[in-house]
Amino acid sequence: MKVASRRSAETSEEGATASPVADIVQLLRPAQWSKNAILFGALLFSKHLFDGPDVLRVVAGFIAFCCIASAAYVMNDLRDVDRDRRHPQKRNRPIPSGRVRSGVALAAGMAIGAAGLGLSAALGVRFLVLVAFYLIWQVIYTFVMKEVVILDVMALAVGFVIRAVAGGVVIDVPISPWLVICTFLLALFMGFAKRRHEVVLLDADAADHRRSLREYSPYFLDQMIAVVTASTVVAYATYTVSPEVQEKLGTPYLYVTIPFVLFGIFRYLYLVHQKEEGGNPTQLMMTDIPMIADVFLWAVTAACVLYLGR
Repeated sequence: MKVASRRSAETSEEGATASPVADIVQLLRPAQWSKNAILFGALLFSKHLFDGPDVLRVVAGFIAFCCIASAAYVMNDLRDVDRDRRHPQKRNRPIPSGRVRSGVALAAGMAIGAAGLGLSAALGVRFLVLVAFYLIWQVIYTFVMKEVVILDVMALAVGFVIRAVAGGVVIDVPISPWLVICTFLLALFMGFAKRRHEVVLLDADAADHRRSLREYSPYFLDQMIAVVTASTVVAYATYTVSPEVQEKLGTPYLYVTIPFVLFGIFRYLYLVHQKEEGGNPTQLMMTDIPMIADVFLWAVTAACVLYLGR
C-alpha cells in the first residue's frame, strides 16, 4: 500500500496542462497561495474580523504576498531546473518539463513581482518594507540557505513569520510575540516533515537533488519533528492560558481550541508516517478532509470564543 501511495504521489503533482496559458498559471503555483492565509491571523485575534476596511486591507495584503511568492517560485524553479528534472514529482513542472521557456518564465516572474510590490506600496511604507524584505529573504534562501542543513527549514519558517507579522502591520495592530513563536514552531514542524518525505522518496538520489538532503536521515528528522511537535503544543497551550493574553483578548476560554491543534498535528504526523505524504504541505492541508474539517472547526471555535465569550 505504501509503494502504491508513493507511485501515485510521483505521478500526480503538476502534470501536463492543456494550454500555454495554463502552463504559465501553473508556473506561478496558485495552489501555494493558501500559505498566505496566515495574514488573516492578526485580523482574527485582534478582533477586527468584522471591520470592513481592515478586512479589505488584509485581502489586498494577501494578494500582494501571493504575487511576491509566485515571483519567488519562478526564481527558485529557474535556479533548480536541472535538479528538478531528476526529481520524480518536480520534473513535471512547466520549466523542467520544457513546456515554458526560461525567458518566458523570467518575464512572468518579474511582471507578477512588480505587481506585488506596487500593491504593497499602496498599502503603506511599513507593509512595503516587509514585503521587500520577504522577497530579499527568498533570494537569499534560494541561492544560499536552502543548501545548508537545518538552516534551510528555519529560513522557510522565517518566511511564514514575516507573513504573520505583515498581517498585523497592514491593519496597524500590535504584533503578539506569541503569534511569532507559534507560527515559527508550526512552520518548522511542517518543514521538517517535508524534508523527511523528500529523503524517503528520493532515497539514494536525495543528495543529487539538493546538497543539504545528504545531511538528513529519517531518524534525524524524526528527532527534530518530535522536539518541534512538543514545543508547538506547549507554546500554543501556554498562550491560551496566559493571564496577560486572557486579559488582552477579553476571554479565558481560548484553551478550548487546544484539542483542534492537537488533532491537526497528530493527523499530520499520521499522514507523514503512515501514508508517506507530507512532500506538499499545502496540498495536504487542502485535500485531506479530516484536516480541512479540523482547521475549519478551530477557526470557528476561536472566533466564537473571541467575539462571543466573556
